[in-house]
Amino acid sequence: MSAVVPPKSRTVLVTGATSGIGWETARLLAERGDTVIVHAPDSASGEDAVARLVAAGADAARLRLAVADFSRLDEVRAMAARIADEHPVLDALVNNAAVAAPERRTITADGNELALQVNFLAAYLLTHELTGPLTARPGSRVVNVSSSMHRTASIAWNDPQRARRYSRLAAYAQSQLALTIFARAERGWTGVSVHPGVCATALLPLYGIDGDTPAEGAARVVRLVDPATEVAPGAYYDGTALAPAAPVALEERTVRRLCKLADQLTGAAS
Repeated sequence: MSAVVPPKSRTVLVTGATSGIGWETARLLAERGDTVIVHAPDSASGEDAVARLVAAGADAARLRLAVADFSRLDEVRAMAARIADEHPVLDALVNNAAVAAPERRTITADGNELALQVNFLAAYLLTHELTGPLTARPGSRVVNVSSSMHRTASIAWNDPQRARRYSRLAAYAQSQLALTIFARAERGWTGVSVHPGVCATALLPLYGIDGDTPAEGAARVVRLVDPATEVAPGAYYDGTALAPAAPVALEERTVRRLCKLADQLTGAAS
C-alpha cells in the first residue's frame, strides 16, 4: 500500500488517553499539530489529562475531550454520536483503552465479561459507529493497540463471557486476540494492530516484568498512525516491525465469525 499524503489538518481520536500509552500518544500527536480527541472514562480524569497535555506544551485549541465509560455501551454510542456530529471527518482512531481483567469474573451492566467489553467490544462498537467520519476522507486508519499475549489466546466461541472457566489472563488475552482479528475487517479504512512493547502501565502486573516507558510505546503507535508511514492493511506489528499474528487471526472465516459475535453482543448492525 502506498503512503498517503497527509492533509494540512488531521483529527485523531485516542481512547484511554488519560494515562500511559494513550496520554503519551495524545501528547505526541498534539505536538505534531493534529487535532486530538482525548477520550476519558469520566469528566474529572479527562479534564486532568487535558490540563497535563497543555502543561506539556500542547495547544489547548487543538484538544477536544470525549467522555464515555467503556463498561457501558450506551455511553460509547452517545460519545460516538457526539464525535460524529462535531467531527464529520476523522483521519485516525487509536483503540487503546484497556483494563486488566480482574481476579474475579466481573460482568458489566450490558451482560459482558469486563475485559471483553472494555478492551474489545467497546472499541468494536465505537469504530462501527464512527464509520461515517472514518470513511469521509481516503487514507483513514484504525490502530488497535493489542498485545503479544494474543498469541496465547483463543476465542471461547461457545462461552465468550468465560462463565464456565474464568482466568484473568485468559480473559485479557482473548480480548487482545479479538482486537488483532478485528484489525483485519475491511470497513473502508486501513486497520492494523500493534503490540507497542511491554510498557510501564497499569496493565504491567499481567506480565510480571519490567517494561519500556509509555512514551516509547506511544512513539511506536504514532508511527503507525502517521499517513507517511506505509503499512500493510490488516497487519500486526510488534513495535514498528511487521510481525506474524497468531495463525487464527489470519483466517477470514474467523474475522467474519468474530464480527458477527460482536454485532450480537453490542447490538451493532452488520
